Amino acid sequence: MSASGGTKAIVAALGANLAIAAAKFVAAALSGSASMLAEGVHSVADSGNQGLLLLGGKRAKREASEAHPFGYGRERYIYGFLVSIVLFSIGGVFALYEGYEKISHPHAVEHWYWPVGVLVFAIIAESFSFRTAIKESNALRGGQTWPQFIRRAKAPELPVVLLEDLGALIGLVLALGGVGLALLTGNGVWDGVGTMCIGALLVVIALVLATETKSLLLGESADPAERERIRAAVVDGETVTSVIHMRTLHLGPEELLVAAKVAVQHDDTARQVARAIDAAESRIREAVPIARVIYLEPDILRPAGTQAAAVCVRGPLSRSPRAPRVSPPCPAPATAVPGRPGPSTCGTTAPVCAGVRPRPPPPVRRS
Repeated sequence: MSASGGTKAIVAALGANLAIAAAKFVAAALSGSASMLAEGVHSVADSGNQGLLLLGGKRAKREASEAHPFGYGRERYIYGFLVSIVLFSIGGVFALYEGYEKISHPHAVEHWYWPVGVLVFAIIAESFSFRTAIKESNALRGGQTWPQFIRRAKAPELPVVLLEDLGALIGLVLALGGVGLALLTGNGVWDGVGTMCIGALLVVIALVLATETKSLLLGESADPAERERIRAAVVDGETVTSVIHMRTLHLGPEELLVAAKVAVQHDDTARQVARAIDAAESRIREAVPIARVIYLEPDILRPAGTQAAAVCVRGPLSRSPRAPRVSPPCPAPATAVPGRPGPSTCGTTAPVCAGVRPRPPPPVRRS
């Protein structure tokens, strides 16, 4: 997600929520509606959330330091997680408490035209904010469904604004229903029921946001399509023949770390390997522009079936069978030295057998 797209959606939601919050508090004071008071607190919480998202986006742009060599990009995830906490505590829990009080001590809604008028205005304003968030998200969503986009998005801003606006619209409809039933029946309990429904809705949305943002805080890899593009970009078919293993990690929504061990030809010179690594890094950045930090380690991929057989006898060296271990090559053939444990294994394949050690040479007879 581009920073500009997320900022545009956040600013639109912030402006709408501030205007709606003021109108809701006025209507709650004049009518005594608990649903209107809960909705006013909800709008204040949403405004604070948008402020947190803007602050997180600004702080994430700081340059990397010695204490934080990979930068501050993941600070956006931290502020996204704080949003879920604010939405749960201030919005959801307060609405549940207010609804319980209203049901326990119901009273009729006064001056009904104030809450109804404000709710209709709020629905229109929230619809414009929601439309902006949908438009910005469609540019990045591609072929994903909306649940997939919310689960897989690496930038927290748009999913947070989408869920907040959706929750606000549903909450406004619930508030309108609660006020309407209270007016039709003359029983203020319905106003409290609508408030309880709003609180439950906000708690569910906050839990969804907390779950998704926690995954980002723990660290997520690149998308499968991006990983495939990186693998294809690394291999050149000449010096770099394959990718032995690779790890990716999002350092922020728009910054990716790539670490891989790559196989090179055994007879390539250091100069050739260095040039191949530099070229592979350039290809990776071209294929996946957000790959900012890249570490490639060259290694020689040994063909299977090159291990030589060896004779082992019982001994205390090993505890369990393991795959054969290959010793480094020798500059010249090794010869046995009398009086030592056995012939050198340099340049050969020395297996590790269960509880075995190499057989010592027979004693040398002196004439």
